[in-house]
Order: sequence, then C-alpha cells, then structure tokens
Amino acid sequence: MEKKKARIAVMVSGGGTNLQAIIDAQRCGIIEYGEVVVVISNREDAYAIERAKKAGIDSYIVTKKANGGQEGFEKKVIELIDSYEADLVVLAGFLTILSDDFVAHYDHKIINIHPALIPSFCGPGYYGIKPHIAALERGVKVTGATVHYVNEVADGGEIIAQKAVTVMEGDTPEVLQRRVMEQAEWLILPAAIAKLCRKIVAAK
Repeated sequence: MEKKKARIAVMVSGGGTNLQAIIDAQRCGIIEYGEVVVVISNREDAYAIERAKKAGIDSYIVTKKANGGQEGFEKKVIELIDSYEADLVVLAGFLTILSDDFVAHYDHKIINIHPALIPSFCGPGYYGIKPHIAALERGVKVTGATVHYVNEVADGGEIIAQKAVTVMEGDTPEVLQRRVMEQAEWLILPAAIAKLCRKIVAAK
C-alpha cells in the first residue's frame, strides 16, 4: 500500500528544541505530508528523548561507547533508521560528525540545521553555541540559520533554506542563540521538512 506521508527519522544530542518545533509543526499541519516515526539520541541525558516520549514517538539511545566506537554506532543507527523505512533523516541539534559511508547510505536524504548563515561560521568545530560566540567576536551585524543537505564535508552540502537574524547591541552568545532559534531555526527547519516531504510523497 502506498505511503501517504514521508517517514522522518530525527537524530538529536541535546534539549530537542528543534525536535519540538518539528513535532508542533506536524501537529498543526505545517508538515502535512510528513510524520516523525523515530527519534535517535547519541546521548543518554538528552531531554529530546523525553519530548519524543511525550509525543508518542518511538525513541532510542544509541551511544558510541555501547557500540564499540563510531563504526558500531553508525551500523546500529542505520539498522534502526532502515527498520522504520525512513524517507528523510533530520539532524536536529545532532553533535556528531557522521562518516562518508553513513552519508552515502542516505545520499540526499539527510538534512541538518546549522545556527549560522553558511558559509559563515561553519565546518569542523562550529556547533552548539560556538557559531554565536564567533559571530559576536567577529562583530557581524546579521547572523541566522541554514538548513542544508548533509554530504561528506561538514556543513558543506547544498543549501535548502536560510533566514537572517539581526545581532543586537549587548548580545551575549546565549541571548543570540535563543533569538536565532526563535526567529530562524524553529521556522525554517519545519518549513524545509514540509517542502521535502511534499516532494517525497509526490515522487512515490
């Protein structure tokens, strides 16, 4: 039987605010043609797992430590994602670089949200609050967020969506991080997922 909705796997490492934005967008019909079917965290203490449970979404904790390193970790994650027949893999605050083999397995099926306007403040080492620290140190007047496809280059995949956010006088990295989340990340990630899911369903 033909699937009416694209099946989404979300990979997380922390609080899961972007995951919540996806869940909320799904509930209110913004993500009309997509459904989050599984959430995978690489950290045991990630609050994102609680968010998944509250939303009734299957969730798993898969750590490198429990799987003998990166290779075993990725093998387990691939098994899980494939068992749910996911059409799209979303990295929503997922703080581990994935191998070329993993990315190739899901060619043009993995997207990521990055808290800066790529090509600014991106690549190895720029994750979490670090892009916001760098933006303030550099003195930029505008920053933002980017949704992009994941390829073998860190933050190097094709850009899907971007949204600019103004840097205010007196911003701390934490204040700027929150503004970028509220004004950019939580809007463009669900919108990008909605657009891609529509395409996936139309192509089935």
